[in-house]
Amino acid sequence: MDAILYWNNVSLEANRISHTNSKDEQTGPTLSSRALAIVHLAMYDALAGIANNPSFSHYLTGLPVPSPLASADAAVAGAAYTTLLSLFPSQQDLFDTRLSAANLLDPGLNEGFDYGRSAALAILDDRKSDPDAKAGGYVPSISRGKHRPDPDNNNQGYHAPYYGAGSKCFSVSARHSLNPPPQPGDADYTSALREARSKGIAPELMATVPAITLSVPPITRRTIDQTVIGIYWGYDGASGLGTPPRLYNQIIREIALNKLNPNTGALNTPLENARLFAMVNVAMADAGILAWEQKYIHNFWRPVLGIREHDPSMGPSGVGSNNIDNDCHSLWLPLGAPSTNSSKKNFTPPFPAYPSGHATFGAAAFHITRLFYGVPSGDRNPDNLFQSLTFVSDEMNGVNKDNKGTMRPRHVRNFPGGLWQMIEENGRSRVYLGVHWAFDAFKVDNGNSPIFDQKTGGVDLGLAIAEDIYSNGMTKSTV
Repeated sequence: MDAILYWNNVSLEANRISHTNSKDEQTGPTLSSRALAIVHLAMYDALAGIANNPSFSHYLTGLPVPSPLASADAAVAGAAYTTLLSLFPSQQDLFDTRLSAANLLDPGLNEGFDYGRSAALAILDDRKSDPDAKAGGYVPSISRGKHRPDPDNNNQGYHAPYYGAGSKCFSVSARHSLNPPPQPGDADYTSALREARSKGIAPELMATVPAITLSVPPITRRTIDQTVIGIYWGYDGASGLGTPPRLYNQIIREIALNKLNPNTGALNTPLENARLFAMVNVAMADAGILAWEQKYIHNFWRPVLGIREHDPSMGPSGVGSNNIDNDCHSLWLPLGAPSTNSSKKNFTPPFPAYPSGHATFGAAAFHITRLFYGVPSGDRNPDNLFQSLTFVSDEMNGVNKDNKGTMRPRHVRNFPGGLWQMIEENGRSRVYLGVHWAFDAFKVDNGNSPIFDQKTGGVDLGLAIAEDIYSNGMTKSTV
């Protein structure tokens, strides 16, 4: 048994349950990414201490020296169990069951478990001052172009307005930032608005999409493939699913279980998996911090407001006019983030659009995995890391249901372009749900193809985070 993969699976189950059991423990994209980073850093430091390999330096300094008798598997278990129980106390029965099922009978059980527990307590102490995701005292702007609640779910509130700016980072060496998004009136903004209006619209309003194929880009309705892509990458904190960091861990598990490490020609050792999954989850934790910092700096509205209030006469700051701009659709609604396993309406997430959290998390997680498996820094091309593999999203697994109670079919998806294809598709998927603009993920050219390294959107932010953390060896951040 690979203890890292075992407890990684337990941590992903804890994320799923936390969004299902109504206990409100580490819910939402920000706190769930933080929690997964804490668990995986504890496991990594525990196993690195036992291994005493200079190629695998500790994340935290000052940890005690383990007993020579300490069991490595028990150390990982002690680290995972202690952090998970602290973060998700309502799930103790699950953690006790999984600890018992791990069948830790090795000599050095107590010494190993105690050492893992010491690593866990150290990382929990290091992150004890992190802010929560509450919005007490937050006052939204009513200015044109600024984020306000989804008019179709107008009691949703605001998620984590203080989290990004108030959190210290985990491992980046700089607090990476982005250029401002295109503004209403800019050509790039108009192009993105027309795409979101036509590709992200609610099914019942599809007939209102004008078919203008000669525009650049063409205005065409969302295709069957695009609808599937939008739902496939969802994981919007839904009951039974959890958040995007869980999805991206599930995908990377497939690689860890099947892909040979180019440095050894073999599958990862537990120590290598400890390093891989710590880097992946640390990159996503920093993505959660920096994306939310940028979100509330730019405070940019979502398509559900931008399209309905595109004409300057619309909205709380509207000015008099009786000739409505043809790009305005005052009754527009999105397909929406899927309310899977719920009877609630699909929705627009309760935080600003720019940059996309999905795009930032996905790019950070997938690109640091690419770097781990030998893709050079700066490479922005397809890879073979998912060659001959497939993945079934829990959004479309033949079990989970849409918000009308209808079971979605099981959909097996492959990715011949590897993790790079996933980075692009995951970013674009949010446009097909109508909850994001294209530039929330990346800048696009006149043909609507993505271009990168423009300091625009979540993909650029996630790539920068991944390359920073990988190059610095996942050292503890000072910013």
